[in-house]
Amino acid sequence: MASNWERLDPQLRESVQANVEIYERVRPALKLITRDVLLTLRDILKNSDSVPLFVTGRTKTVDSFREKISRTDEPLEPGGPRPLKFPDPFRTLNDMVGIRVITKLPAENAAVANLIKRQRQLFDCRGDREKDIGSIESGTYGYSSRHLILRTIQNESVKAYQQIFNPELPANGSYFFECQIRTVFAHAWSEIEHDIRFKAEDPRAWTPHFDRQFTATAAMLETVESAFADLNERYAEVRSYWDLEGEGSTPLTPNRVRDVWRTLLPHVDRKVDDDWGWAAELLAAHGLKQTVELAGLLSANRITEVRKALDHRYSPGPDRLLDDLLLWEYGTGHIELTAEAADVVPHPRRDSLQRRLKQIERYRQTQN
Repeated sequence: MASNWERLDPQLRESVQANVEIYERVRPALKLITRDVLLTLRDILKNSDSVPLFVTGRTKTVDSFREKISRTDEPLEPGGPRPLKFPDPFRTLNDMVGIRVITKLPAENAAVANLIKRQRQLFDCRGDREKDIGSIESGTYGYSSRHLILRTIQNESVKAYQQIFNPELPANGSYFFECQIRTVFAHAWSEIEHDIRFKAEDPRAWTPHFDRQFTATAAMLETVESAFADLNERYAEVRSYWDLEGEGSTPLTPNRVRDVWRTLLPHVDRKVDDDWGWAAELLAAHGLKQTVELAGLLSANRITEVRKALDHRYSPGPDRLLDDLLLWEYGTGHIELTAEAADVVPHPRRDSLQRRLKQIERYRQTQN
């Protein structure tokens, strides 16, 4: 399949070639602009709350520039000539200088974009759009990226370029460039898709099955991104439980016990009701009144040891497992604080706790 340049009407080639020659002349100056804005953005982002994985930049190659400005639009009249899509590329193209900011998670895209847009002394944001909105609205999957069109303000590298481009015009230091912000998953997908779909050595080597595969992989990557985003949110919440100046000092009300339990042990939630009052009472009996103390008690290693020691016939629910953990930790003290008095008859809870404590003691003996 012929390229845009090869298919171009000979009458339009002269105009396109003239612009290509200009681009060849000014491209070294554009590379300096690329380097300038790249280093500036890296410096802005390196100390931010959402430090990206990496920030890269590129100046469009001469061949890529020629191919892009050789694109044509539909004829203005039926049967008429096809006009150039970019007849004045130096005014209308914003991607001769391009920056890519690659993040880990989707939420970081917005944080990075907002931080860049706040640098009003350096850049004026003239465009901001999500490239995946159309896919979401149509119920399909595809390329996902945040695209900013930024204009430099009184930039010295731009002034040098402008002097080379047209020394007769005053150099104002303003230049439009594109900044793409996307996750590492979207970046990998788009790079592979672009190489196969748009940069194939032989464009004839194509099958509709490729479209299906690209759609399927885009859907899978979106699922993976969502899973990692959920994991990151859960990690941030769990980490907050250990902050004594924040969430860690939150009192252990029944609802708080429930929320912490469901976050740390979502797989152990076989409760027949939503009453967590008894669990809160058990904890309070031992003076455990803060979130950080419950987080410490619900240690994965401790739970594993308790399960081995008691060899539960059925997977215990939250109340039973919490009771066993406290028994493991406090022994007879737990029995005296939470069971019936020794002289009360009958005393089924005391009997049950004493039986379980003996199991725990026998298990510990086998581990020594």
